[in-house]
Amino acid sequence: MKNNRRKFLKIAGAAALGLGLGKATSNPNGKMSAPISESESTDSLEPGHAKAVTSQPVQNLATPPPATAKQWGMVIDTRMLKTAKDREPLIKACEKIHNIPKHNNKKHEIKWIWNEEYKHAFPSMENKYVAEDVAHRPMPVLCNHCENPSCVRACPTKATFKRKDGIVLMDFHRCIGCRFCMAACPYGSRSFNYIDPRPAIKAEDYNPKFPTRTIGVVEKCNFCAERLAQGKWPACVEASKGALTFGDLEDPQSDIRKVLKSNFTIRRNPSLGTGPAVYYII
Repeated sequence: MKNNRRKFLKIAGAAALGLGLGKATSNPNGKMSAPISESESTDSLEPGHAKAVTSQPVQNLATPPPATAKQWGMVIDTRMLKTAKDREPLIKACEKIHNIPKHNNKKHEIKWIWNEEYKHAFPSMENKYVAEDVAHRPMPVLCNHCENPSCVRACPTKATFKRKDGIVLMDFHRCIGCRFCMAACPYGSRSFNYIDPRPAIKAEDYNPKFPTRTIGVVEKCNFCAERLAQGKWPACVEASKGALTFGDLEDPQSDIRKVLKSNFTIRRNPSLGTGPAVYYII
């Protein structure tokens, strides 16, 4: 009986040792390290922080964008735009390309792409337990080029219209300054020229290839429609170093669809039914 007990203990001990060695890992010197417990097998993350995605596809800027699209869209990876140094090139590139005036008076500020607090950009998703990093991370916002743009329906002169490729544009010559489109836009993505914007454009920043606006005209982001027509990517996309991805949302093989497939994204107030074409990786 004693011998059987000894044999059982020997077998049990060997089995336990084998399991321990099975979980052990080898270090570069070939020596066995201590087994890794389940709690240690995952990256140690601070509360409220998700593990960063390391396999995200990057926008291929080496080739020109497609000549046509069914629905142009954009993905903004806010994880790559945490500092002012990361975000400023996007805004400056847009301002210079489109002759956006720089007024000292905030009341006259013209915005095509700008920074907004998380709680203002995503009011329906804001809560008191949101991660500190996210809560204080400025979110680049712009016109969402919605699938069902309320601004287009509100414009009495058709100065605001939507193209077949999904881009919502402004015809500055048809705009009468009624600002119905501004009232209809739930994202605050439009600006009104209360004063003549041309004197506020510095000579060294002036782009003769893009029209300047006059007093009493509404303006906004146009997804760089003029650059797409020339086979160029939007200026902000080129300046973003991979933080912005642009493409046809209806093309399953496009870079933007690959990014959307591999990341969890959110949109600004999608419950309003406008169908924003700008997505955010938080």
